[in-house]
Amino acid sequence: MNHLLRRLVATLVLGVLFCNPVLGASTNTFVVVHTNLEPIAAGKFEPTWDSLDQYQCPQWFAEAKFGIWAHWGPQCEPEDGDWYARAMYQPGSKQFQYHLAHYGPQKDFGFKDVIHEWKAQNWDPDKLIKLYKSAGAQYFMALADHHDNFDNWDSKYQPWNSVNVGPHKDIIGGWAAAARKNGLRFGVSVHAAHAWMWYEPAQAYDGNLTAADGKGLWWDGLNPQDLYAQNHPHSVGWNNPKAIGSQWDWDNGASTPDQAYCDKFYNRTADLISKYHPDLIYFDDTALPLWPVSDAGLKLAADFYNSSIQWHGTNDDGVLFGKVLTPEQRQCMVWDIERGHANEIEPQPWQSDTCIGGWHYDRAIYNRNGYKTAPTVIQMMTDVVSKNGCFLLSIPVRADGTIDDKEVKVVQGIADWMRVNRQCIFGTHPWRVFGEGPAMVGSAPRAQGFNEGKGRPYTAADVRFTQKGNVIYAIVMGAPTNGVSIKSLGQSSIPGEKIKSVKMLGSWRGVRWQETDGALEIAQPKNFPNDFANVFKVTFAR
Repeated sequence: MNHLLRRLVATLVLGVLFCNPVLGASTNTFVVVHTNLEPIAAGKFEPTWDSLDQYQCPQWFAEAKFGIWAHWGPQCEPEDGDWYARAMYQPGSKQFQYHLAHYGPQKDFGFKDVIHEWKAQNWDPDKLIKLYKSAGAQYFMALADHHDNFDNWDSKYQPWNSVNVGPHKDIIGGWAAAARKNGLRFGVSVHAAHAWMWYEPAQAYDGNLTAADGKGLWWDGLNPQDLYAQNHPHSVGWNNPKAIGSQWDWDNGASTPDQAYCDKFYNRTADLISKYHPDLIYFDDTALPLWPVSDAGLKLAADFYNSSIQWHGTNDDGVLFGKVLTPEQRQCMVWDIERGHANEIEPQPWQSDTCIGGWHYDRAIYNRNGYKTAPTVIQMMTDVVSKNGCFLLSIPVRADGTIDDKEVKVVQGIADWMRVNRQCIFGTHPWRVFGEGPAMVGSAPRAQGFNEGKGRPYTAADVRFTQKGNVIYAIVMGAPTNGVSIKSLGQSSIPGEKIKSVKMLGSWRGVRWQETDGALEIAQPKNFPNDFANVFKVTFAR
């Protein structure tokens, strides 16, 4: 779509949003955030979709392929799973019952008090980053804030932060220093834009408290409204746990954030960017935060891209992830698919993000041995990489700042495979096809995500391809029992190209092979290095 047409479409869309409360995300409200406290960095990017269309994904990210994420904050303190700070206020949820049993009534002990309990006393970021680097991680993502509205850094604009309350530690600062010390690119994930409606169930408990209510209590001097942001009417259906999904784009009866809320979110995030110079930013929003009810996200994107160029040079626009993107928006940032994968080779680098368990630490998953195994993770990653994607894996962190023994085992399993096979992942590009075999026909992303595990399970008949120069890596998703036949590498499939050699990574033995018209035929090796992802390095004559 050309720039003039895009401007016209944007104008018409905004006109519909402002004039039609049924079709729009709000009723005659579009918040233009103030930037006087945190000016947008100067540069070629302006806070418009048209200007963000200049974006170019940096080459380092296209070749990085694998990152690890610490989705860690005060909601990990109870070790009772994801979205605790919302569900603990929803009668009937397991977190509501857990909270009553362990902390008492929510009116007396709310999430602000859970924050007070969180100490992160055994956190050693350098130790964890070294472990993740051994598994091949090229970048590391740290949760900066979640929907719970708590900032994990020395936040200038949010008093409810990890330096003032709870651990009394600069969590983001610690992660950033450790990542850079170990040579990893550093990213932050920002989720707080939705706290406005996400916390609405708290209004029935301690969500309406103010600073005056804290006199003589541990939080004396703090205002709970800075955390809960609940000085507003409920959204339609606020007491229906499922309603928030249909309102995520600030429509279908969602209460609309006001000027002060949008300004604060912008200032907090701009402060985060200027303090820690992240290489990557993950926004847990459709397109950009607070879009389409505010321009906060557009201004943050422009600020980040311009800042990144100032830090690193003209060929590095930084990496900003957005979810549920239109084709046009995918030109403005990197497309992220949550708990899912593309079903074809994408023309631009993209990212799949997933977790070996729940997003926030959940003791029940540990107890029932519910983590994804290292073989499962590796198969998922190779599929993503074969389709021009990068794979971001969250390893849940316990309240005290450690990971458990079963998580360590998963990471070590990834490291063992990477020591043998890393060359087929890092610095590679997609080949002409991403693979072959029964699992080729996978499910398409559902709502641009959430399709992991929906396709057929991988077998030794499934192959994924990556390419580096004149080498094709054929990753066989199992250990065949009757040799390997790769149809995509038959002479009729690659006319005019000549295979020079075939080697199985991780084996000192040579393999016997022949190139027939219909397939590359590899005789049954005596042994396979593993039973889930064996790699054949196929070198072509130049």
